[in-house]
Amino acid sequence: MDHAELNLSQLRTFVAAADHMSFIGAADAVHRSQAAVSMQIMKLEEAVGQALFARHTRRIELTAAGERLLPYARQMLHMESQAVAALRTQEVVGRVVLGAPDDYVSSLLPPVLERFAQLFANVEIELVCLQSLLLKPMLQKGRIDLAFVTRDDDMTGAFIRREPMVWVGSPRHAVWNKSPLPVALYEKGCVARAHTLRALEKSGKPYCATYSSPSLLGILAMVEAGLAVAALAECSVPPHLARLGKAEGLMPVEPLDIVLIKGRKNGSPAAECLASEIMAALSLARG
Repeated sequence: MDHAELNLSQLRTFVAAADHMSFIGAADAVHRSQAAVSMQIMKLEEAVGQALFARHTRRIELTAAGERLLPYARQMLHMESQAVAALRTQEVVGRVVLGAPDDYVSSLLPPVLERFAQLFANVEIELVCLQSLLLKPMLQKGRIDLAFVTRDDDMTGAFIRREPMVWVGSPRHAVWNKSPLPVALYEKGCVARAHTLRALEKSGKPYCATYSSPSLLGILAMVEAGLAVAALAECSVPPHLARLGKAEGLMPVEPLDIVLIKGRKNGSPAAECLASEIMAALSLARG
């Protein structure tokens, strides 16, 4: 391995396979065939002289060598993205329409957008703040260029990070002691809502949905007023709210997978640069 030469294209495929734990998912993420993905992984394994994945019938998993390589691969791809961005800074112009839910907009995207604005002063960004399920038709119709959304069965893209969900309540009201438990939920069709309801069913705790909203601000208002508890993406939880768990009779909630989806009708340099910045900045921050 002393003389191994690491190919960035192969490393990108390796990271995609590690993120999805699937060659099929990696093929979709890097826009290659499954056969091409398998071939790239094999060539990378030949270069490093070690197996990076253990292949099972329906899944793959990282070997010890794969686990060691993964953080270095991420760093190398991040540096590549930064280098390309630095070279393009002066020449890229245009407008990018980015769609994202309000909880991601308020917590995850501000540092990325600030840096992007500094690097690409001639690119205008329009932000569309809507729930993931409402952004899907806008993406299909070409009304937005990029969607930073929660993955579901109908919305797949480049995997960015896995965001934990946590139960929260107002420490001034201890509403979690009520029965049935009042719960504020996101609107129907939302992945976060489905995960929340599954956790409630597992707990066996009587509950009632007192509020349903597409808005994070609306749910926070109900929680802070002591009218309900809620399960939120960890990145959007205000520090003054109490985090709840098994001690309050609440089961863990499945995490949310965040993906970045590119519009089929837009491959502009401006949109590509913003996509690269989002992936480089936020994919390194996952837990």
